[in-house]
Amino acid sequence: MKQERVLISFDYAIKRLLRNKANYEVLEGFLSELLSKNVSVKSIGESESNREHATDKYNRVDILVEDQSGEILLIELQFTPEIDFLHRMLYGTSKTISERMVQGAEYMQVKKVYSINIVYFDLGQGDDYVYHGKTRFMGLHKNDELHLSSAQRKVFGKETAADVYPEYYLLKINNFDDVAKDTLDEWIYFLKHHVIKDEFKARGMSMAREVLQRDNLTPEEQKAYDYMMRLRSEDLSAIASSKLEGKIEGEEAGREEREKLAAELEKERKERKEREELEKERAALLAEITRLKQNGV
Repeated sequence: MKQERVLISFDYAIKRLLRNKANYEVLEGFLSELLSKNVSVKSIGESESNREHATDKYNRVDILVEDQSGEILLIELQFTPEIDFLHRMLYGTSKTISERMVQGAEYMQVKKVYSINIVYFDLGQGDDYVYHGKTRFMGLHKNDELHLSSAQRKVFGKETAADVYPEYYLLKINNFDDVAKDTLDEWIYFLKHHVIKDEFKARGMSMAREVLQRDNLTPEEQKAYDYMMRLRSEDLSAIASSKLEGKIEGEEAGREEREKLAAELEKERKERKEREELEKERAALLAEITRLKQNGV
Protein backbone atom coordinates (compact mmCIF):
# COMPACT_ATOMS: atom_id res chain seq x y z
CA MET A 1 0.00 0.00 0.00
CA LYS A 2 1.34 3.39 -0.97
CA GLN A 3 2.20 5.78 1.80
CA GLU A 4 0.94 9.35 2.04
CA ARG A 5 3.57 12.02 2.58
CA VAL A 6 2.57 14.44 5.32
CA LEU A 7 4.24 17.80 4.65
CA ILE A 8 4.29 21.26 6.16
CA SER A 9 1.38 23.56 5.35
CA PHE A 10 1.40 25.66 2.20
CA ASP A 11 1.07 28.96 4.02
CA TYR A 12 4.10 28.24 6.20
CA ALA A 13 6.01 27.16 3.10
CA ILE A 14 5.19 30.47 1.40
CA LYS A 15 6.35 32.39 4.45
CA ARG A 16 9.60 30.51 5.01
CA LEU A 17 10.66 28.35 2.05
CA LEU A 18 9.12 29.12 -1.31
CA ARG A 19 10.53 32.65 -1.54
CA ASN A 20 13.90 31.09 -2.27
CA LYS A 21 14.45 31.23 -6.03
CA ALA A 22 15.62 27.62 -5.99
CA ASN A 23 12.14 26.63 -4.79
CA TYR A 24 10.09 28.71 -7.26
CA GLU A 25 9.17 25.51 -9.08
CA VAL A 26 6.69 24.59 -6.34
CA LEU A 27 4.77 27.86 -6.53
CA GLU A 28 5.02 27.91 -10.33
CA GLY A 29 3.44 24.47 -10.41
CA PHE A 30 0.45 25.49 -8.30
CA LEU A 31 -0.12 28.72 -10.23
CA SER A 32 0.22 27.02 -13.61
CA GLU A 33 -2.32 24.36 -12.69
CA LEU A 34 -4.79 26.95 -11.34
CA LEU A 35 -4.52 29.43 -14.21
CA SER A 36 -4.18 26.72 -16.90
CA LYS A 37 -1.16 28.43 -18.40
CA ASN A 38 2.58 28.41 -17.92
CA VAL A 39 3.60 30.69 -15.04
CA SER A 40 7.25 31.54 -14.50
CA VAL A 41 7.95 33.45 -11.28
CA LYS A 42 10.23 36.48 -11.48
CA SER A 43 10.03 37.65 -7.87
CA ILE A 44 8.06 37.21 -4.65
CA GLY A 45 7.37 39.89 -2.06
CA GLU A 46 4.79 41.16 0.39
CA SER A 47 1.50 42.34 -1.03
CA GLU A 48 0.62 46.02 -0.75
CA SER A 49 -2.12 45.31 1.81
CA ASN A 50 0.15 43.11 3.90
CA ARG A 51 2.63 45.94 4.35
CA GLU A 52 0.05 47.61 6.53
CA HIS A 53 -0.05 44.53 8.78
CA ALA A 54 3.53 43.90 9.81
CA THR A 55 2.58 41.35 12.46
CA ASP A 56 3.22 37.79 11.34
CA LYS A 57 -0.26 36.41 11.92
CA TYR A 58 -0.70 32.67 11.73
CA ASN A 59 -4.23 32.78 10.33
CA ARG A 60 -3.46 34.91 7.30
CA VAL A 61 -0.81 34.97 4.61
CA ASP A 62 -0.68 37.18 1.54
CA ILE A 63 2.14 37.65 -0.93
CA LEU A 64 2.69 39.36 -4.24
CA VAL A 65 4.19 37.41 -7.11
CA GLU A 66 5.44 38.98 -10.33
CA ASP A 67 5.87 36.63 -13.28
CA GLN A 68 8.31 36.94 -16.15
CA SER A 69 5.69 38.71 -18.31
CA GLY A 70 5.21 41.43 -15.68
CA GLU A 71 1.78 40.29 -14.58
CA ILE A 72 0.94 40.37 -10.86
CA LEU A 73 -0.46 37.50 -8.84
CA LEU A 74 -1.79 38.23 -5.37
CA ILE A 75 -1.99 35.08 -3.27
CA GLU A 76 -3.86 35.12 0.01
CA LEU A 77 -4.61 32.32 2.47
CA GLN A 78 -7.20 33.02 5.13
CA PHE A 79 -8.16 30.64 7.93
CA THR A 80 -10.57 32.66 10.07
CA PRO A 81 -13.95 33.89 8.80
CA GLU A 82 -14.43 37.47 7.57
CA ILE A 83 -17.86 38.54 6.38
CA ASP A 84 -16.39 41.27 4.14
CA PHE A 85 -13.64 39.12 2.63
CA LEU A 86 -14.95 39.69 -0.91
CA HIS A 87 -14.60 43.43 -0.39
CA ARG A 88 -11.06 42.93 0.85
CA MET A 89 -10.24 40.99 -2.32
CA LEU A 90 -11.41 43.97 -4.35
CA TYR A 91 -9.54 46.47 -2.17
CA GLY A 92 -6.30 44.51 -2.30
CA THR A 93 -6.43 44.26 -6.08
CA SER A 94 -7.26 47.94 -6.55
CA LYS A 95 -4.58 49.06 -4.11
CA THR A 96 -1.95 46.93 -5.80
CA ILE A 97 -2.79 48.42 -9.19
CA SER A 98 -2.78 52.02 -7.98
CA GLU A 99 0.38 51.79 -5.87
CA ARG A 100 2.39 50.14 -8.64
CA MET A 101 1.37 52.80 -11.14
CA VAL A 102 4.00 55.50 -11.59
CA GLN A 103 2.48 58.98 -11.42
CA GLY A 104 2.15 60.48 -14.88
CA ALA A 105 2.62 57.14 -16.66
CA GLU A 106 0.37 56.05 -19.50
CA TYR A 107 -2.61 53.97 -18.49
CA MET A 108 -1.39 51.15 -20.68
CA GLN A 109 1.27 50.60 -18.01
CA VAL A 110 -1.39 49.19 -15.67
CA LYS A 111 -0.45 45.57 -14.99
CA LYS A 112 -2.77 42.59 -15.25
CA VAL A 113 -3.58 41.32 -11.75
CA TYR A 114 -4.75 37.89 -10.66
CA SER A 115 -6.24 37.74 -7.18
CA ILE A 116 -5.90 34.19 -5.84
CA ASN A 117 -7.70 33.58 -2.57
CA ILE A 118 -7.50 30.35 -0.62
CA VAL A 119 -10.01 30.30 2.24
CA TYR A 120 -10.67 27.72 4.94
CA PHE A 121 -14.13 28.92 5.92
CA ASP A 122 -17.55 29.12 4.31
CA LEU A 123 -17.77 32.23 2.14
CA GLY A 124 -20.97 33.17 0.37
CA GLN A 125 -23.43 30.58 -0.95
CA GLY A 126 -22.08 28.02 -3.39
CA ASP A 127 -21.28 24.31 -3.41
CA ASP A 128 -18.23 24.38 -5.69
CA TYR A 129 -14.71 24.66 -4.32
CA VAL A 130 -13.08 26.69 -7.12
CA TYR A 131 -14.64 29.90 -8.43
CA HIS A 132 -13.28 32.15 -11.17
CA GLY A 133 -14.46 35.72 -11.68
CA LYS A 134 -13.58 38.19 -14.43
CA THR A 135 -14.96 41.36 -15.96
CA ARG A 136 -16.58 40.75 -19.34
CA PHE A 137 -18.08 43.44 -21.59
CA MET A 138 -21.20 42.07 -23.27
CA GLY A 139 -23.46 43.83 -25.76
CA LEU A 140 -26.92 44.55 -24.39
CA HIS A 141 -28.54 44.21 -27.83
CA LYS A 142 -26.36 41.77 -29.79
CA ASN A 143 -24.99 39.82 -26.81
CA ASP A 144 -21.48 39.88 -28.28
CA GLU A 145 -18.32 40.25 -26.21
CA LEU A 146 -16.14 43.31 -26.66
CA HIS A 147 -12.79 42.38 -28.21
CA LEU A 148 -9.76 44.57 -28.68
CA SER A 149 -8.86 46.16 -31.99
CA SER A 150 -5.98 44.73 -34.00
CA ALA A 151 -3.77 47.64 -32.84
CA GLN A 152 -4.72 47.04 -29.19
CA ARG A 153 -4.08 43.32 -29.50
CA LYS A 154 -0.65 44.02 -30.92
CA VAL A 155 0.29 46.55 -28.23
CA PHE A 156 -1.28 44.85 -25.20
CA GLY A 157 -0.89 41.21 -26.19
CA LYS A 158 -4.51 40.60 -25.21
CA GLU A 159 -7.59 39.47 -27.11
CA THR A 160 -10.61 40.82 -25.23
CA ALA A 161 -11.32 43.77 -22.95
CA ALA A 162 -11.78 41.24 -20.13
CA ASP A 163 -8.13 40.19 -20.52
CA VAL A 164 -7.03 43.68 -19.45
CA TYR A 165 -8.98 43.63 -16.18
CA PRO A 166 -8.19 41.78 -12.94
CA GLU A 167 -9.30 38.18 -12.52
CA TYR A 168 -10.27 36.54 -9.25
CA TYR A 169 -9.86 32.96 -8.11
CA LEU A 170 -11.57 31.80 -4.94
CA LEU A 171 -10.72 28.36 -3.54
CA LYS A 172 -13.09 27.19 -0.80
CA ILE A 173 -10.90 24.41 0.52
CA ASN A 174 -13.37 22.93 3.00
CA ASN A 175 -15.86 22.31 0.16
CA PHE A 176 -13.46 19.92 -1.59
CA ASP A 177 -14.73 16.32 -1.42
CA ASP A 178 -11.19 14.81 -1.25
CA VAL A 179 -11.54 13.12 -4.65
CA ALA A 180 -8.74 14.36 -6.91
CA LYS A 181 -10.23 14.27 -10.41
CA ASP A 182 -7.46 16.27 -12.10
CA THR A 183 -4.09 17.84 -11.38
CA LEU A 184 -5.59 21.00 -9.90
CA ASP A 185 -7.53 18.82 -7.47
CA GLU A 186 -4.24 17.23 -6.43
CA TRP A 187 -3.03 20.65 -5.32
CA ILE A 188 -6.31 21.36 -3.52
CA TYR A 189 -6.02 18.00 -1.74
CA PHE A 190 -2.59 19.10 -0.53
CA LEU A 191 -3.91 22.52 0.54
CA LYS A 192 -6.57 20.77 2.61
CA HIS A 193 -4.60 17.92 4.15
CA HIS A 194 -0.88 18.87 3.81
CA VAL A 195 -0.49 15.52 2.06
CA ILE A 196 0.88 14.60 -1.38
CA LYS A 197 -0.05 11.09 -2.45
CA ASP A 198 2.52 9.06 -4.35
CA GLU A 199 0.29 8.95 -7.43
CA PHE A 200 -0.07 12.73 -7.67
CA LYS A 201 1.52 14.06 -10.87
CA ALA A 202 0.57 17.76 -10.91
CA ARG A 203 3.21 20.26 -11.89
CA GLY A 204 5.37 21.25 -8.91
CA MET A 205 4.41 18.20 -6.85
CA SER A 206 7.74 16.43 -7.30
CA MET A 207 9.66 19.43 -5.95
CA ALA A 208 7.09 19.93 -3.20
CA ARG A 209 7.70 16.38 -1.97
CA GLU A 210 11.34 17.28 -1.43
CA VAL A 211 11.10 20.88 -0.22
CA LEU A 212 8.08 20.69 2.09
CA GLN A 213 9.14 17.82 4.34
CA ARG A 214 9.01 18.78 7.99
CA ASP A 215 12.26 16.91 8.59
CA ASN A 216 14.04 19.42 6.35
CA LEU A 217 13.41 22.14 8.92
CA THR A 218 15.99 22.87 11.58
CA PRO A 219 15.00 21.93 15.16
CA GLU A 220 14.26 25.60 15.87
CA GLU A 221 12.12 25.88 12.72
CA GLN A 222 10.25 22.72 13.64
CA LYS A 223 9.43 24.17 17.05
CA ALA A 224 8.26 27.43 15.44
CA TYR A 225 6.14 25.50 12.93
CA ASP A 226 4.56 23.28 15.59
CA TYR A 227 3.83 26.35 17.72
CA MET A 228 2.15 28.11 14.78
CA MET A 229 0.00 25.07 14.00
CA ARG A 230 -0.99 24.75 17.66
CA LEU A 231 -2.02 28.41 17.82
CA ARG A 232 -4.05 28.00 14.64
CA SER A 233 -5.78 24.90 16.01
CA GLU A 234 -6.61 26.73 19.22
CA ASP A 235 -7.91 29.72 17.28
CA LEU A 236 -10.07 27.61 14.97
CA SER A 237 -11.25 25.57 17.94
CA ALA A 238 -12.26 28.78 19.73
CA ILE A 239 -14.21 29.90 16.67
CA ALA A 240 -15.92 26.52 16.38
CA SER A 241 -16.73 26.58 20.11
CA SER A 242 -18.16 30.07 19.81
CA LYS A 243 -20.38 28.98 16.93
CA LEU A 244 -21.50 25.93 18.89
CA GLU A 245 -22.23 28.01 21.97
CA GLY A 246 -24.19 30.44 19.84
CA LYS A 247 -26.15 27.58 18.33
CA ILE A 248 -26.86 26.11 21.76
CA GLU A 249 -27.85 29.51 23.12
CA GLY A 250 -30.09 29.97 20.12
CA GLU A 251 -31.65 26.58 20.69
CA GLU A 252 -32.10 27.38 24.38
CA ALA A 253 -33.65 30.72 23.51
CA GLY A 254 -35.86 28.99 20.99
CA ARG A 255 -36.88 26.37 23.55
CA GLU A 256 -37.71 29.07 26.10
CA GLU A 257 -39.68 30.96 23.47
CA ARG A 258 -41.57 27.81 22.53
CA GLU A 259 -42.32 27.07 26.19
CA LYS A 260 -43.51 30.64 26.70
CA LEU A 261 -45.72 30.43 23.64
CA ALA A 262 -47.08 27.07 24.75
CA ALA A 263 -47.89 28.51 28.18
CA GLU A 264 -49.67 31.47 26.60
CA LEU A 265 -51.65 29.16 24.33
CA GLU A 266 -52.60 26.97 27.28
CA LYS A 267 -53.69 30.04 29.26
CA GLU A 268 -55.76 31.25 26.31
CA ARG A 269 -57.31 27.78 25.94
CA LYS A 270 -58.31 27.73 29.60
CA GLU A 271 -59.75 31.25 29.42
CA ARG A 272 -61.70 30.31 26.29
CA LYS A 273 -63.04 27.21 28.01
CA GLU A 274 -64.08 29.27 31.03
CA ARG A 275 -65.87 31.75 28.76
CA GLU A 276 -67.64 28.90 26.99
CA GLU A 277 -68.79 27.49 30.37
CA LEU A 278 -70.07 30.92 31.43
CA GLU A 279 -71.92 31.29 28.12
CA LYS A 280 -73.52 27.89 28.63
CA GLU A 281 -74.59 28.82 32.18
CA ARG A 282 -75.94 32.18 30.96
CA ALA A 283 -77.84 30.52 28.12
CA ALA A 284 -79.29 27.97 30.54
CA LEU A 285 -80.33 30.70 32.96
CA LEU A 286 -82.01 32.70 30.18
CA ALA A 287 -83.81 29.58 29.00
CA GLU A 288 -85.06 28.89 32.55
CA ILE A 289 -86.26 32.50 32.91
CA THR A 290 -88.11 32.29 29.59
CA ARG A 291 -89.75 28.98 30.62
CA LEU A 292 -90.90 30.44 33.92
CA LYS A 293 -92.42 33.50 32.21
CA GLN A 294 -94.27 31.27 29.79
CA ASN A 295 -95.70 29.34 32.72
CA GLY A 296 -96.88 32.54 34.36
CA VAL A 297 -94.55 32.28 37.26
